[in-house]
Amino acid sequence: MTADTTSFGESERENAALKALIEPTRVKSDVYTDASIFALEMERIWNRAWIYVGHESQVRVAGDYITTTIGLTPVVMVRDTNVDDIHVLVNRCGHRGAQVCQARSGNAKNGNLRCPYHGWVFRSDGSLRSYPSPDGYKDVGFDKSNPEFGMPRVPRVEVYRGFVFASLADDGPDLRTFLGQAIDTIDNMVDRAPGGEVEVTGTVCHRFRHKCNLKFFVENLHDAMHPMIAHAGTTGAVQAYLDSLPSQDEVVPEAEVIAPFGGSYDFFDDMGFVGLAKGHAFMGGQKSIFSHYRVFPDYLEKMQQAYGEERTEEILSFNRHNTLLYPSCTVRDNIQSIRVVIPVSVNETIIESWTFRLKGAPDDMLKRTLRYSRLINSPASMVGPDDLDCYVRIQKSAESRAIEWIDMHRHYGREVQEDGQLRAVGTSDLALRNQYLAWLEYMTEARTKL
Repeated sequence: MTADTTSFGESERENAALKALIEPTRVKSDVYTDASIFALEMERIWNRAWIYVGHESQVRVAGDYITTTIGLTPVVMVRDTNVDDIHVLVNRCGHRGAQVCQARSGNAKNGNLRCPYHGWVFRSDGSLRSYPSPDGYKDVGFDKSNPEFGMPRVPRVEVYRGFVFASLADDGPDLRTFLGQAIDTIDNMVDRAPGGEVEVTGTVCHRFRHKCNLKFFVENLHDAMHPMIAHAGTTGAVQAYLDSLPSQDEVVPEAEVIAPFGGSYDFFDDMGFVGLAKGHAFMGGQKSIFSHYRVFPDYLEKMQQAYGEERTEEILSFNRHNTLLYPSCTVRDNIQSIRVVIPVSVNETIIESWTFRLKGAPDDMLKRTLRYSRLINSPASMVGPDDLDCYVRIQKSAESRAIEWIDMHRHYGREVQEDGQLRAVGTSDLALRNQYLAWLEYMTEARTKL
């Protein structure tokens, strides 16, 4: 489909054109290659959904800020001079539209955000504070209190247990309603901290630029048919090394992280997949690639002191593999990391990987988190580039028109619906089908129910 975005309005005819892209067991390759469809996704999905923008620990004191995007809209998350408030502002000057904050993070002295073009200064709530040579604006109908001359505040911002989400839509479900049952993953991540809080480690992240459509990354999160193939070289080398050790009881920290990615089809089937409303989903529950991770004695002691033995067991036995908070991020509560999707264009995507520290936990926990991020999620990792190579292969094939449909037949019709969830074995293509239920709902404004 190569129509202009204006061809996709709200009419039934136009909605029918979008619906024709998605069939129960396959999806047209156009959804990965057509720039007009990408533009419509930005408008109807990314501009409407709740999007993860950061964590409150990234803006600790008054004036602290970080920059990111909501879809294609540049935004800045800033701690107000009233430190209890966090604002998310559109990162543009109300004068000529220049981006105000250029750095990835920083501190606005005295809460002042200054445009680098003409020097207009904005408060941390986005309102216009001052501008040079004010005489030029006398008696010309200019009112600096008019919000149109400020940095616009994103209509809705909510913080849940330190995690900041924002929506460009004026109305819609609140954050808790939007996240639904997926919110349990955030709860578990925070509850794993003996101190009851988590915080982002440092001011930088692993940034991975993908020359492919963003949906390939999102879909791969719950693709359990690829690890034993795509990652065979890495996991095979790790296993060969382990087999060569004199003692099979020796714990190799790097192998603890990498080896599970070489699990069998049966292993991933047993992990299971759960599809939720709004495109959210997770693998695992009681079993995941993290199930075999060591429990450090000093960490267990701190957890039991904080929560008691029964509650500690409940927290640590919560084994979700990977939770997708559709469309913008994936959370691994067990290993305390978040990967954030930053759309660039129809065939380019940035993935940011952020790590978190469990407050009150021993250093061994943070070291393992950082090790996992380095070995699995970084651009120089031993696993991530395998995935990217596959995404690019499909992207090139789709752009060349060598493939018209992307298949998602596997285990079709075998899912079970229960308590607002769609359940299937871990290697089911239900992961893709569930995402496209949400995609159609957003794109056509239908109210498809699970």
